[in-house]
Amino acid sequence: MAPAQRPLLPLLLLLLPLPPPPFARAEDAARANSDRYAVYWNRSNPRFHAGEGDDGGGYTVEVSINDYLDIYCPHYGAPLPPAERMEHYVLYMVNGEGHASCDHRQRGFKRWECNRPAAPGGPLKFSEKFQLFTPFSLGFEFRPGHEYYYISATPPNAVDRPCLRLKVYVRPTSKCSGEWAGSGPPPLCPKLTETVNV
Repeated sequence: MAPAQRPLLPLLLLLLPLPPPPFARAEDAARANSDRYAVYWNRSNPRFHAGEGDDGGGYTVEVSINDYLDIYCPHYGAPLPPAERMEHYVLYMVNGEGHASCDHRQRGFKRWECNRPAAPGGPLKFSEKFQLFTPFSLGFEFRPGHEYYYISATPPNAVDRPCLRLKVYVRPTSKCSGEWAGSGPPPLCPKLTETVNV
């Protein structure tokens, strides 16, 4: 090889792709096994009015651990309707009683706010990842075999705004299904049963 071509060889080697580190492969595998569910949070969505009964009915979604739920807020394009006709919502995560009564004051907390119905870039979107553990202080941890509830509250001066309810059921993992024969909710999954002596 001519001396002028030798410096190019190390540069060409830099262009070769490197294999990802092992921790990235695990994350990619989890992401490949996850699904995304879209919920359009507005009163014209017929799924919010399905199954209305004693338990409050509403929209139900079944997810698995590592799945995502995307909430799309109401959005209006030009020409804009009058401001009082635009839908604004505050979404709360509540317990079962709060879901049935559509009352966020019963052990509920504010999750998101749909407050920009005419945003120029499109609808506001909020995403929830259903995971066993979260590294974020505002994140929420979910357990297989449990139900989680979301409701929306409308501003106090809003007229003719129905209660919108969403129930999310986190399916048991294959490791947990069929193993629990006791009473009450199943144990947390995955369950560590071995200890390590150092």
